[in-house]
Amino acid sequence: MSNNAKKPSFLGGAAILAAAVAIVKVIGAVYKIPFGNIVGSEGQTYFNVAYNIYNVLLTISTAGLPLAISKLTSQAYAQGRENQKHKIFRTAIWLFFALGLIGALLMYFCASQLAAFMNEPLGYWPIRALAPAVFCVCLLACMRGYTQGQGNMTPTAVSQILEALCKLVLGLSLAWYFLKLGFGLDIAAAGAILGVTVGTVLSMLFLMLYLLTHRDRGQALDVPESSGSIMRQVLSIGVPITLSNSAMSIITLVDTKNVLGRLQTIPELADSAATLFGQYQFGMNLINLPPSFVFPVTMSLIPFAAAALTRKDSAQAGRIVSSAFRIIAVLAIPAGVGLSVMGGPALLMLYPAQQTDALAAGPHMRWLGIACIFICLMNLTNAILQTYGKEKLPIITVVIGGITKIVLNYLLVGNPDINIHGAPVSTLCCYMVIVGLNLYFVWKYSPEKPRYLQLFAKPVLASVLMGGAVWAIHGLTLRALTGGEYAYGANALATAVGIGAGVVVYGILVVALRILRAEDLQSVPRGAALIKLLHLK
Repeated sequence: MSNNAKKPSFLGGAAILAAAVAIVKVIGAVYKIPFGNIVGSEGQTYFNVAYNIYNVLLTISTAGLPLAISKLTSQAYAQGRENQKHKIFRTAIWLFFALGLIGALLMYFCASQLAAFMNEPLGYWPIRALAPAVFCVCLLACMRGYTQGQGNMTPTAVSQILEALCKLVLGLSLAWYFLKLGFGLDIAAAGAILGVTVGTVLSMLFLMLYLLTHRDRGQALDVPESSGSIMRQVLSIGVPITLSNSAMSIITLVDTKNVLGRLQTIPELADSAATLFGQYQFGMNLINLPPSFVFPVTMSLIPFAAAALTRKDSAQAGRIVSSAFRIIAVLAIPAGVGLSVMGGPALLMLYPAQQTDALAAGPHMRWLGIACIFICLMNLTNAILQTYGKEKLPIITVVIGGITKIVLNYLLVGNPDINIHGAPVSTLCCYMVIVGLNLYFVWKYSPEKPRYLQLFAKPVLASVLMGGAVWAIHGLTLRALTGGEYAYGANALATAVGIGAGVVVYGILVVALRILRAEDLQSVPRGAALIKLLHLK
């Protein structure tokens, strides 16, 4: 009876955490657009140099270890072992304290060396401004893992939203204020990053206060394990996950260094390397949005596949995996084609204060829009392989894709005739390699082999037709309004009309071509209403 009573709270907690993640993603998307308008492409480069270093340290210290703490705490909580639960937290907090302190000291005192390593000396102040965040985030990760292990997702959700809001409000305000005072773009980027740091400090203080005011002061009789035993368990669970999640962060860091370094070897582009790389990042900001919103829809299906495999029902697992592929295809392929066709006009609409950079970033979107499709597919196929118990394969495929990206960037970006235009090509090739390998392994290890041609043919056809319609309607509307000139208001209106027409055209094609089935939407939020609306069988 007690176990049954606990289940709704865990399900409700998962829903709270999912909602918080969605809110944080929206805040992050809102942040990037005004930030780009304030600091431009050059300022974004200084920000990204610091943030990529931060991401590596963050992933190493917080990717797998909090999950280990959450799992061990959950086991102790389920067994009623209160002393064991507290001992896990007391042991782990010192591990995170040490990791955070080492990372923070490294970023603060080695800022010059790290900036030089990244081939961007002006990243010095942004790196220093972010150093305290490494320490705070490590402690945050430990506290979040501890509360989540007890089925309480609310403190994590609140702290994540608090952190994101500080980044949005304080970070943007400081970036704008420092520029107004006459400081350079590197100081403005440091101001934006200071918002991240303050957000982590406030989130840490909130969680500390929460734990202090919600301590269980009752007496428990269980005898906890030794600190050494607990530490070994934390590391044995957390380290493999950390290695898996660190691969892409490390590759991104090396790739940033590689691109900036290769641009600086071209004499006529050496002084504008930061600006060119920042223009490329304008496009990357845009293509990272669809995966954030598309992937949670398909992830809702993966637990059902895991449950079917546990029951030895391979046919049901195969149907669920095929449904996940169909949904990702229906959502990701048109998003990618739309970004490829309309990415340039969309950047001009979103960045009115940086129109030169937006125009320069437009050509990158032709490649990056298609790359967006493969990013979505990479996330899904990684999750499927993990569901099948093949956790190591995504590490291998990501490393192979990352090496492909680094090699192609070295060859293409270093060519004076191609320069920064090689970066989006290498990005597309990187994710194509990863997805190609993942699709092979999914097919190899699936009990019911997915039929890729059937899954992707109709969504690709519908998306190509939609892309043609969007391109034509946007062009005709723009000519009717301005004679083809790029006036901001006319372009914004033409872009909105084109996107709206694309949504209508694609919706009609999805129904007409019977791309979706009723079973695809049964486990998706509001699925029953969508099945009825689209008359699916």
